[in-house]
Amino acid sequence: MKVLMLNGSLKANGNTNAILEAVGKQLNQEGIDYEIFQMGNDAVRDCAGCGQCSDKGCVYDDDKVNEFVGKLKEADGLIVGTPVYYAHPSGRIMSFLDRVFCCGRKYMEHKPGAAVAVARRAGTTASVDALNKYFGIAQMPIVSSTYWDVVHGRVPGEAEQDGEGMQTMRNLARNMAWLLKCIEAGKAAGIELPQAETDVKTNFIR
Repeated sequence: MKVLMLNGSLKANGNTNAILEAVGKQLNQEGIDYEIFQMGNDAVRDCAGCGQCSDKGCVYDDDKVNEFVGKLKEADGLIVGTPVYYAHPSGRIMSFLDRVFCCGRKYMEHKPGAAVAVARRAGTTASVDALNKYFGIAQMPIVSSTYWDVVHGRVPGEAEQDGEGMQTMRNLARNMAWLLKCIEAGKAAGIELPQAETDVKTNFIR
C-alpha cells in the first residue's frame, strides 16, 4: 500500500517537506510506502469550471495537475501539506486542488485523506479545516491524530524542533496506516464499497 503526499510549498526542502517526511518515515515503519509530490515553481492555473475534464484529466496540461492525478489512481491514501502565509493554505495549493478534485475525484473516493499545515504562529487550524473540505466532498475518510495536524516553524529546520508537532505527525501516520490496513482487511472479507446516489442535483435553494 502507498500514500501519496502533496507538498504545497515552493520550497522543496522546507518545513512543509520536513513534516511530510516525518509522516512518511513513520508510515514506512508501519509497512506503508509513500511518495512526496512536489508541485514545483511554475504557475498554477485556477479551475475555470469549463466542464471539459476527461479521462485524460484537466484540459489545461501546462502544469503538474494531470501528473498528480495519474499518481492518485495508484495511491491508497492522500496527505496534503501546506505552508501558511496569510492565515490560510497557500493560494497555489488551493488552485491545484480545485482542479485535482474536479477532474480526478473518482480516483479518490473512499481513500483516507489528511491535511497537515506548518506556520510561524497562526492560521494552521484554519488551513487544515479548508483542506479537509476537499476530502469531505469526495467520500474520503479523514484521518486524525492526537492533536490538530499542525507544526510550527518559520525558517527551514525549525519544524523539527516542535516536539509535539512532530509527535502529532507520527501519530497521524500510525492512524493512516491502521485505517489502510482495516480497509484492506475489509476488502479481503468481501465488504464492498458503498454506492452513492448521484442522480439528484439541486442547483438552487427554494
